[in-house]
Amino acid sequence: MRLRALLETDALGLRLLGGEDELDRSVRGVMTTDLRDPSRYLSGGELVLTGLAWRRDAADSEPFVRILAGAGVAGLAAGEAELGDVPGDLVEACARHRLPLFAVHETVAFATITEHVVRQVSGERAGDLAAVVDRHRRLMTSGPAGGGPEVVLDLLGSDLDLHAWVLSPTGRQIAGAGETSLPGPVGAELAGHHLAATRTGRRAPHRVTIDGTAYSLFPIRNTGRGAVPASRDVRESVLSDWLLAVEADASDWPPARLDLLQGVTQLIAVERDRRDAARTVRRRLAQEVLELVQTGAAPAEIAARLRVAAPVLLPGLGTAPHWQVVVARVEWGGAEGQSATGTPAASGPDIAGGPVAQALLEELLVDPAVTGPDSADRIAVAHTGEEAVALVPLPAVTASAPDRDAGADTAHTDTHEDPALHADVLLAAVREPLSAGLADDGRLTLGVSAAVHSPEGLRGALEEARHARRVAAARPGRVCAAGHHELASHVLLLPFVPDDVRRAFTARLLDPLRDYDRRHRAELIPTLEAFLDCDGSWTRCAARLHLHVNTLRYRVGRIEQLTGRDLSRLEDKLDFFLALRMS
Repeated sequence: MRLRALLETDALGLRLLGGEDELDRSVRGVMTTDLRDPSRYLSGGELVLTGLAWRRDAADSEPFVRILAGAGVAGLAAGEAELGDVPGDLVEACARHRLPLFAVHETVAFATITEHVVRQVSGERAGDLAAVVDRHRRLMTSGPAGGGPEVVLDLLGSDLDLHAWVLSPTGRQIAGAGETSLPGPVGAELAGHHLAATRTGRRAPHRVTIDGTAYSLFPIRNTGRGAVPASRDVRESVLSDWLLAVEADASDWPPARLDLLQGVTQLIAVERDRRDAARTVRRRLAQEVLELVQTGAAPAEIAARLRVAAPVLLPGLGTAPHWQVVVARVEWGGAEGQSATGTPAASGPDIAGGPVAQALLEELLVDPAVTGPDSADRIAVAHTGEEAVALVPLPAVTASAPDRDAGADTAHTDTHEDPALHADVLLAAVREPLSAGLADDGRLTLGVSAAVHSPEGLRGALEEARHARRVAAARPGRVCAAGHHELASHVLLLPFVPDDVRRAFTARLLDPLRDYDRRHRAELIPTLEAFLDCDGSWTRCAARLHLHVNTLRYRVGRIEQLTGRDLSRLEDKLDFFLALRMS
């Protein structure tokens, strides 16, 4: 949408103060801030809403506007509720930097503007996504009107009498020729062999025999525009690359036939690129919601994003009444790995875990009973730091849903069954192939939250999923998961404490220590954290902080003097512990 359209919407109550020549700028998002430097939260194209709490005097306007202009924001809207008229120094600064400036009438809530912009911008994205997904589905449909792997695999069967399947790294069938499907356990075993061979740097194709049948496995790697060079560490892609399984022994094939199969993998790689393009908008929607939840955005703003996201993630089912959060983390040890060419690669800490976990989580959340590359329409996964976070909308459970059979597989659900994700079944069918890909230096841990019914619950769901993942990380094994039902801890309660209660509680206990640290650089807060982590042990705490025990006793005494608390009492230790967790 254009900035000009905001002025044409009377309900927004915006008044233009400057920047008439810049009203054709595109608005790609909206952000509310009162930070003096919000640059780390800006990606360009935003309409920035501010209540002017950052402005202490006239000199503050110039640096604030300079930061916004440098970040490439579309425009600035300043509320009149706090100061009345928008200050002239802000108007002048915006004019110098050619930044359009709007005044927001005091009767108009920022949430109203946010919801309007999000609806318009995300509606355009949803339209783009619909076109991408529609083309994607046509290309991935067998038959003369479409294209995709099935057509190529049919040609292999008709011209070369070769049965072949495209498999995900967990062994899920993505495509096959005709109506011949590969049994799930066989696909998982083939994927495990492929991942193990790839990790050891063996040259493809890999030959495997299962129940007397020989298979040859060919890797399908992204070779499209922007592909990572072949010299990358294989651990960056081993858990996301597809493979082509052919029912034949390729060890004695002539070079011409091997070249033909390599060409087939390149064609399928193009379809993989298109699949990834179809996920781009879903990933962006998840990233936007995750950023809002993590930064403590107003529930109204989060709700506006979710209302737009639900039709994209649940086409035809309307607004999702429930949401779940799944958190995954892939960690690698420090031992050297193999590159895609079989040469030694960089050590584990140099591998970005977030993108690896994102691709893997997108695969894990696909119903294993469904085949095809576009069966993940309801999955939106973002990554932040070293973890991936999935926002999964759940369709409503019908009141007339029949009871499950006693032996029903809880991993396969539809709208007539409980649609919630369960940690204990998410990894059941894929544990062995993933363990082979992780080898002896990788680890996958995963946590699943309970379903929440409103935007207010997403923050708690995110904390719950992260805590469940930490519970899983404490267990032995290469692939571990934990669900919300396994948790019984104060950590579950903290996200649901109102923000004003959090601030009051932590300020009463920690502000005296923070003030003292600022004045004297005494490091009382780090000392308190270490003391509690060491369960009040003077010796262990002093060793951790590299202090003499007498110095530690002096610091703890100062903490008690400033706060009026006694760190030898369990109740006071608990209060400090909770205050640190909530701060």
